[in-house]
Amino acid sequence: MSAELAYVPDANDTLSAANFRRLSEFIHGYSGIKMPPTKKTMLEGRLRRRLREHRMSSLDEYCAFLFDRDGIEAEAIHLIDVVTTNKTDFFREPAHFDFLVNRALPGFQKEGRRQVKIWSSACSIGAEPYTIAMLMDDYCQEHRGLDYSIYATDLCTQVLGEALVGIFPSAMIEPVPIAMRQRHVMVPRDQSQKVVRIAPHLRAKLSFARQNLMDAKYAAPKELDMIFCRNLLIYFDKPTQAAVLQRLCSHLRPGGYLFLGHSETIVGVDLPVRTVSGTVFQRI
Repeated sequence: MSAELAYVPDANDTLSAANFRRLSEFIHGYSGIKMPPTKKTMLEGRLRRRLREHRMSSLDEYCAFLFDRDGIEAEAIHLIDVVTTNKTDFFREPAHFDFLVNRALPGFQKEGRRQVKIWSSACSIGAEPYTIAMLMDDYCQEHRGLDYSIYATDLCTQVLGEALVGIFPSAMIEPVPIAMRQRHVMVPRDQSQKVVRIAPHLRAKLSFARQNLMDAKYAAPKELDMIFCRNLLIYFDKPTQAAVLQRLCSHLRPGGYLFLGHSETIVGVDLPVRTVSGTVFQRI
């Protein structure tokens, strides 16, 4: 084995208090993600991946590279990639999808809409936008004349790459109804691979892009019919939550819907929306 392959950072190495503070301030300012002292050990563990990449001997050496040797500009995307949490599942929080099919889409049809534009703003590896695509595709097959497009974004470039490919562990699609799997999911001939792939007709409906929701402006289309931003705001402080929600709402058309995670709230935030069902809000 070569010395490069054998290189392993010291698992007992820790960040100095000053460097943890510098990192946490940068991460919060760049991504909005809170990094309190209780997450120091987690951060150290994740940053060791970058030490391997740069073949550095300590976490403090990595911080010197970032902050003292101007490495932060080139390294920022990779640093944020290892920091972000990417928990996701197909049909996660199913009440939202029931609302989409049973209330939102019939309402759009009554308005005479022919094209439904949707943004999955924290799409992770793609389970959320592909879930939406399955539902939309089935609905549009039953209701001719209606079509859809899905714009999917995330801060983490690694998960966006996985989402674009659309390959998932077989066990991950268990929440998908069997009839939907048969229509929208491809299974390899070699069952020992234990992976599946989203069918091309669905993948063609999605466009993926990197988006930092901390940016002052978003590249997402305007006048959207639905925006999903679920289980992301919990990582932000209140001022950041308010700013992100206001920017998201500026991309919704009147009558469009904003979906948040089950533990998230808009209480205390001045938004042009009304609550229509749990954590579903309609632009007014």
